[in-house]
Amino acid sequence: MYSLYFHIPFCVHRCAYCDFNTYAGQESLIPAYVESLCREVEIVAHSGPERLQAHTIFFGGGTPSLLSPKQFESILKSVRDSFDLYPQAEISLEANPGTVTLDSLRDLRGLGFNRISLGVQSAHPDELRQLERIHGYFDVIEAVTWARHAGFDNLNLDLIFGLPEQSLERWQATVKLILGLRPEHLSLYALTVEHGTPFGRWEQRGLLPVPDPDAAADMYEWVGETLEAAGFEQYEISNWAKPGRQCRHNLQYWRGQPYLGFGAGAHGFSSGLRVANVLRIKTYIERLQNEQNLSKSSFPLSPATVNQTRISRRVEMQETMMTGMRLTREGVSAEGFARRFGIQMWDVFGKEIDELVGLGLLEWVGDDPCEGSQHSQGLLRLTKHGRLLGNQVFMRFVD
Repeated sequence: MYSLYFHIPFCVHRCAYCDFNTYAGQESLIPAYVESLCREVEIVAHSGPERLQAHTIFFGGGTPSLLSPKQFESILKSVRDSFDLYPQAEISLEANPGTVTLDSLRDLRGLGFNRISLGVQSAHPDELRQLERIHGYFDVIEAVTWARHAGFDNLNLDLIFGLPEQSLERWQATVKLILGLRPEHLSLYALTVEHGTPFGRWEQRGLLPVPDPDAAADMYEWVGETLEAAGFEQYEISNWAKPGRQCRHNLQYWRGQPYLGFGAGAHGFSSGLRVANVLRIKTYIERLQNEQNLSKSSFPLSPATVNQTRISRRVEMQETMMTGMRLTREGVSAEGFARRFGIQMWDVFGKEIDELVGLGLLEWVGDDPCEGSQHSQGLLRLTKHGRLLGNQVFMRFVD
């Protein structure tokens, strides 16, 4: 079963911290881009060994909500014509507050969208200005209200913490306001200052205070306890959900299951290949409009593909450990690993596992240890302390 990702790289304004493949001021290209997306879907699906099944669709960006309901209707028609779409498919849309209306959300709900993810980031006007977000908190309240009236009962809100000079009290105030909106899901990310972004340049020039990792750790620990008390389950390092409301699309990534990416800069993983599309919007459109390119692709490639990497068995095992460890409750199952690769997890990574368990960063959960072995047949996952040092854990599984 496949997941489908659509990258919508258009933005009204590119935020100062953003290092995603996004572009402002190119909205005039949206009609041609949508047409190219539909063409890419058809080419990739029809080049497959059989008619493929899909159970999640995710529109990310950028600002996908800049597309009109009619344009989404065209894309979804191409999907339904080309794939066997699971009747209860999760269809998600990332949207920025201030770019949706009650009517547009009603139209999207009618098209089959059943999950909305709003990029809130903060409830404080000064923090939103620092991040160069173009919405205010009133826009958030309005968007949430309209989403509920439109019939959406699965709502995610994105927040960023660990901002320069942000206090714990300010972060707590944002979280408490957000909980008052009663979302089903929360994605909470510590700010990372990326090279090449305005934030990165300002920090290099001494114009932006360096975020305090200790303060961010305090915020992370506090929010984990607070959300647990509010009935949320942390199922991934940065994601919390009410029971049964986990994002099925993102679980596909973390479990190492196949997905196809469509659009400029989109990535995919299928048939042992990791593929990536060309970044620039105009080049993407040109590649899909060039008739000479349309019959040259073999699954899972498309005319927009510029990178393809054959994933070795060793690398796939490493990635299974790294992405699986992000799942804070599920972790990596010893039985599932052995079934997938035909070898025991500790025969491959025994030294690393023993070291990380000894440091209190990983723990075994489940059945009693095997006779004569300290290793459990259950699952291996991060401890609560390990969640704070996740990157150090993941690095141990890379050659």
